[in-house]
Amino acid sequence: MGRKYLVEPFLVAVVAVLAILADGALAQTPFYQGKTLLVVAGTAPGGAGDYRTRALVPFLRKYIPGNPSIVIEYKGGGGGRQAANYMYQVAKPDGLTVGSLGGSIVALNILGETGVMYDIDRFIYLGASESTSHQIIYTRKELGLVNLEKLRAASGIRIGAQSVGHPNYIAGRIFAYFLGLTEPKLIVGYTTPEVEAALLRGELDARANNVAQLLHRNPDWVEKGVMDIHAILEIPKGAKHPRFGHVPEIESFAKSEKETKFLSMWRTFRLVGSPYTLPPGTPKDKVKILQDAMRRTLKDSDFHREYKKLTSDEAEPLMPEELEKAIREMPRDAELIDLLKKISGAGPLPVR
Repeated sequence: MGRKYLVEPFLVAVVAVLAILADGALAQTPFYQGKTLLVVAGTAPGGAGDYRTRALVPFLRKYIPGNPSIVIEYKGGGGGRQAANYMYQVAKPDGLTVGSLGGSIVALNILGETGVMYDIDRFIYLGASESTSHQIIYTRKELGLVNLEKLRAASGIRIGAQSVGHPNYIAGRIFAYFLGLTEPKLIVGYTTPEVEAALLRGELDARANNVAQLLHRNPDWVEKGVMDIHAILEIPKGAKHPRFGHVPEIESFAKSEKETKFLSMWRTFRLVGSPYTLPPGTPKDKVKILQDAMRRTLKDSDFHREYKKLTSDEAEPLMPEELEKAIREMPRDAELIDLLKKISGAGPLPVR
């Protein structure tokens, strides 16, 4: 009888301990384990932005505790507006949706463009994989526009771009403005592959593009001299590209302090790269997990190698706090914003 009463309390104690251990194990299960993280990309498949996102995603998964599955959904419309609007208005702030947004979202918001339904000052920032970039403008070799004089003399140069407000569209207009092109025509509605095909068919004459994308998608255009390259925009200023350091920098064509400051503002817009964001209101514990994972990703040497492989360019990361600071402190001078509105819009370029 006594043995019976000794055994039962012992069994009860063992069960209680096992229950406590089980509860502890469940409590320590990572939030992201078994879940799917959605990355909303503000770009179309196959472009430079897509390659940057694809380079980063496997490493982000690696460093998020629980290693969730990650799915990319493309929302490349409206020059980046569609993805940014989705992240701001539709995405649940539950830590399961990350925006890989286009750099144009900053300029579009500051400019107060139509269709912008987000506030860049309220997004939560995870960082960016690029802060150094180079934009160039080039024309088809067949046109024979081998120097600035001939380029300026050619009236009605057709410059292709994706959409009004797209970074390549604005860059094309900036180049046209500072180089003094005669009645340039910006033609939009293309995807990245379509712009390239239209150039080769002679339907377009020129394009402003990111150097990394040109070297990744069409390295033979450089090696074989298929295009004449006229000017480059360094971001940040002084960041010489190893292949195009000899090309005139666009600021050398500035005629006033206002134009120099304008380029400084535009460089700041582009310095923030293609920011990774969370919706406003995302819980702080999820923000910390994802920001920590992004920091580790952006510092990973294997990520840098994969980024170089996919984009043909070096990753130049901005950490979360650096990205937030750059956006918070960017110039927002009304006079400069007015000039950028005119240059980035669909109307005629302003008179210098």
